[in-house]
Amino acid sequence: QVRLIESGGGLVQAGDSLRLSCAASGPIFDNNVVGWFRQAPGKEREFVGLINWSGTGVYYVDSMKDRITISRDSAENVYLQMNNLRPEDTAAYYCAMSRKAFASHESDYHYWGQGTQVTVSS
Repeated sequence: QVRLIESGGGLVQAGDSLRLSCAASGPIFDNNVVGWFRQAPGKEREFVGLINWSGTGVYYVDSMKDRITISRDSAENVYLQMNNLRPEDTAAYYCAMSRKAFASHESDYHYWGQGTQVTVSS
């Protein structure tokens, strides 16, 4: 059973940086991916980006690619580094794992964390 636990959220000011962590455990293979999503109040969950488990490939949505970096370490943690945060980045952030080699829709993800809240004040 794959387990994902996010951490690192909090209240920050516009322009700050924040790094979210996703601690992963269980059977995850190199061709699987871990993705990051976010959901703002009253809005649908949206895809932010992903990394393959081998760490050799990343993908970012165009709207955020200049401000985010996704990485992983050898301890099976996946990170979402966000820079120059804006109030519109306020959302619950989730990591999720897909058995597919690429997945940008939430329906393609099989395991989810509980989420971590990021609030950006102006």
